[in-house]
Amino acid sequence: MTALASLNTVPPATEFRPRFRDLTAAEWIKTRSLRSTPIAYGVTALAVLGFNLGVAYDTYTYWTARTAADRAQFIQDGIPLQHAFSSNAAVVMMLALGAIGALTVVGEYSTGTIRTTFSAVPARGAVLAAKAAVLAAVSTVFGLLLATASFFGTQAILGAREAGIDIGHPGALQVLLGSALSAPVCALAGFALGALIRQTASTMIATLTVLLILPMFLTDGRYLSALLGHATPYQAWMRLADPGYTAGEFPWTTAGAWSVYAGWAVAAVVVAMVAVRRRDQ
Repeated sequence: MTALASLNTVPPATEFRPRFRDLTAAEWIKTRSLRSTPIAYGVTALAVLGFNLGVAYDTYTYWTARTAADRAQFIQDGIPLQHAFSSNAAVVMMLALGAIGALTVVGEYSTGTIRTTFSAVPARGAVLAAKAAVLAAVSTVFGLLLATASFFGTQAILGAREAGIDIGHPGALQVLLGSALSAPVCALAGFALGALIRQTASTMIATLTVLLILPMFLTDGRYLSALLGHATPYQAWMRLADPGYTAGEFPWTTAGAWSVYAGWAVAAVVVAMVAVRRRDQ
C-alpha cells in the first residue's frame, strides 16, 4: 500500500527561473518584431546623414570660391572633422535615441503589457537589466554604423576637393567614437527617465530637457555652471568632437568626457532598476 501510494504521488513542480540570456533573447524578439523600431532608426539615420553630408556638399560646391589661404586654413583648423559629425546631426541623434530608449519602457506601460511581463518574470530588476542590455547593444551598433558612414561619406565628398582627411588623422577616431557612443548613452538616459516617469508625454519633455535644454543653459562662465555643464552628455560630446579644443577658464579633459559617458550609462541602468523594484506595476 505504501509502495502504491508512493507511485501515485506527483512530485511538486519546480519553479522555472529564466536565465538572463533567455530574458535578453525575449527582449530582442520584442525589439525586432516592432514595426516602429526600423522606422525610428531609419528616419534618424536619414536625418543625421542628411545634415552631415549636406554640410560637406555645401563646402564642396563653394570650395572654388575660397582663396588658397582659406583652403589651407580649412584643414589646419580641423573643419573636416566638424563636417564628419555636425552639431545639428548630434542633436538629432541624441534626441531621437533618447526617445527610442524612453519608449522601450513607456511603450509597455502605456499598453499594459508590462503586467504580463512581470507576471511571467517576477524578477523586475532582471527584466529591466535585459531591456537595457538589448537597448545598449542595438543603439551602440547603430551609432557605430551611422558615425562611420558619416565620417567616410563626408570625407569622400571633401576629398573630391582634396580637403578630406582619413581615419588616421589626429582626432578623427575620437570624433567617430565620441559621436557613435553618444547614441547608447542617450538611449539609456531616456530609458531611465521612462522607468521613472512612465508617461509618454512627460517622459519626452523630460528627455528633451535633460539631454538638450539644460546643457544649453549651463555655460562655462561660472565654475558651478561649467562643472554641471561638463557633466552632461551633450557637452561631453562637444568636448570629444573638438580635437582642437582650447582650454578656457574652467578646462576639462577628454578623459573627463569619456567618464561622463560611462557615468551616465551606469547611473541610468541603476536608476531604472531601482525605480521598477520600488514601485507598483
